[in-house]
Amino acid sequence: MSGHAHEAHRQALLTKRAQILPALRLDRGQSNERVADEDQGAIAHEEFVSMRLNHLDYDQLRMINEALDRIESGDYGVCMGCEENIPDKRLTALPWARYCVPCQEKATVEALFEERPLRLAS
Repeated sequence: MSGHAHEAHRQALLTKRAQILPALRLDRGQSNERVADEDQGAIAHEEFVSMRLNHLDYDQLRMINEALDRIESGDYGVCMGCEENIPDKRLTALPWARYCVPCQEKATVEALFEERPLRLAS
């Protein structure tokens, strides 16, 4: 992969990181106001959704920072599964990609089975 392509991907990563950082809610100050009992469920749901979105943003930020580190170390664009080059088309779509498509599919399936073990009928 050319240095120009790496620079384009690096800029895309930096742009995405700049978009994510302001969206993260770093202050989780609790209000001291009394909340009516009937509103507590809605507020709890909103807090859950906000925390889940923050979790996703943090995960993406971690992947972006890892990709920037790989650019610096010279490992960017190399699949962490098979060690083949990740196609530029994939890196353009997902500049933080760690795997080529076949290895990503394999990793996804493995992760699904780790989270939900297959149970055989007895």
